[in-house]
Amino acid sequence: MKKMKIFEPAMCCPTGLCGVGVDPELLRISTVLDTLKKRGVNVERFNLSSAPREFITDQTINAYINTKGPEGLPAVVVDSKIVITGRYPTNEEFTKLLDLPEGMLTKQSEAAKVKITRKKSGGCDCKGGCC
Repeated sequence: MKKMKIFEPAMCCPTGLCGVGVDPELLRISTVLDTLKKRGVNVERFNLSSAPREFITDQTINAYINTKGPEGLPAVVVDSKIVITGRYPTNEEFTKLLDLPEGMLTKQSEAAKVKITRKKSGGCDCKGGCC
């Protein structure tokens, strides 16, 4: 299995999902990573403020940070090669980069539909069978 690491800029907490203004992209990434974990796929995620040691010990990201600085984050590394910088992977990219089955991260295209049937009025002058 391929090994993916996501190196993120400094945030207030490891996921960036704190405070009143939650970034929808960080919420999506957390949801995707949680879904992958539940299916046995581990993606490591490192925040510059909470895991600075990882930015030093990983030679690939260390060289990148020394060249581009933290402004180039997030950076996605797969098997020690940087594959995406400046943004997070789409769900489709996660699937391709990790060689996962197609559709593993696809959202349901439609919410479950509920069919509402109303009974005809039973002669009590109520409308739509609500009595």
